[in-house]
Amino acid sequence: MTVEVVTFGCRLNALDSASAQALATRAGLERAVVVNTCAVTAEAVKQARQSIRRLKREDPSRRIVVTGCAAQIDPSAFAGMEEVDRVLGTAEKLDPARWAETRQALDFGSIADEQIAVGDIMSVRESAPHLIDGVGEAIGGRTRAFVEVQTGCDHRCTFCVIPFGRGNSRSVPMGAVVERVNRLVEDGYGEIVLTGVDLTSYGADLPGAPRLGTLVRALLTHCPGMRRLRLSSLDAVEVDDELMAAIAGEERLMPHLHLSLQAGDDLILKRMKRRHSRAEAIAFCARIRRLRPDVVFGADIIAGFPTETEAHFRRSLDLVDACGLTHLHVFPFSPRPGTPAARMPQVAAETVRERARRLREKGAGALLRHLAAEVGTTREVLAERGGVGRTPGFTPVRLPRPVAPGTLLSLRIAGHDGARLIAA
Repeated sequence: MTVEVVTFGCRLNALDSASAQALATRAGLERAVVVNTCAVTAEAVKQARQSIRRLKREDPSRRIVVTGCAAQIDPSAFAGMEEVDRVLGTAEKLDPARWAETRQALDFGSIADEQIAVGDIMSVRESAPHLIDGVGEAIGGRTRAFVEVQTGCDHRCTFCVIPFGRGNSRSVPMGAVVERVNRLVEDGYGEIVLTGVDLTSYGADLPGAPRLGTLVRALLTHCPGMRRLRLSSLDAVEVDDELMAAIAGEERLMPHLHLSLQAGDDLILKRMKRRHSRAEAIAFCARIRRLRPDVVFGADIIAGFPTETEAHFRRSLDLVDACGLTHLHVFPFSPRPGTPAARMPQVAAETVRERARRLREKGAGALLRHLAAEVGTTREVLAERGGVGRTPGFTPVRLPRPVAPGTLLSLRIAGHDGARLIAA
């Protein structure tokens, strides 16, 4: 019987869940559900707790194991819930021995003395085995595989608790990544996406300190069957010259970059403890666009950060046009206990919501302009399930006919419906 997993949060958590599910099943857990939590916002933690209570109500015989970033940061809070049988830390959820131990503990009655198995994540130095051996997540059949090449973060942004959930930055050796990607290509995946908590810090902990650009070049050279390579979220100040050259000259490296910008005002960026300025963000986008004119930018932006005035916020709004952003991920600020930002003067909740709405409206307008500009072009589209596909710029396309997921099609863009392109 396969163990059920409920996942909250990011793509990395989804990859962790696939590995944890395989390990728990292999250990022989039965009638168990693993709740893989997220700590990025207070709302995410609240949703996980609500889910735990609902799962137990629906089936009181279920055993519930809680793991993930929120469990790593505050294990006692989850252990104190009467519905929870065991709490595993971030490293422990990927340790086969911990799952075998969990099965024994659950099968032989009370585990009050062993309920929490959460170690010091900051002491972990090696890359977790699942980063190499785990199953890449596919969207729509064998379309797109996500390969986690880095985890953890050495930076301490004032709003973020993720380093305390995932530890310091750790990278997978390049040879292991190349081997993993080649296996996925042989399995038929049409696109590989490199992911990490702080992807552009890749390699700093490895011998010789290779950069992300070095890894990208190695994959493009040593994985000849790889049709598409895509990068997840990037920190612009960490983009190295070799990666810049690959973006400029490698057609198999997709021209879609998602940037961790967070704000458009220098004072707010300083209070966030970000390492770039507004001018640097704008200059980076302009340079990339000169090198790769078809680039499409996405970005994370926080609305209503503590002390943010209307003038500060307008500079975040203006950043959408100044950087030429298309795909916005807007986050209403949510204070996380224990972070410096939670102790700063807070913006009124209704103002935070209103600013998030305005940012989303700005993003919607930018997307509409992008969709309109695509009409009449011809794009290589990678088909997914459900009659849709993605352009190199990651824009969704409604396909003209059903095709197998993973198929690459050269299609003329005839129009759009406000959310996706429509192929002729």
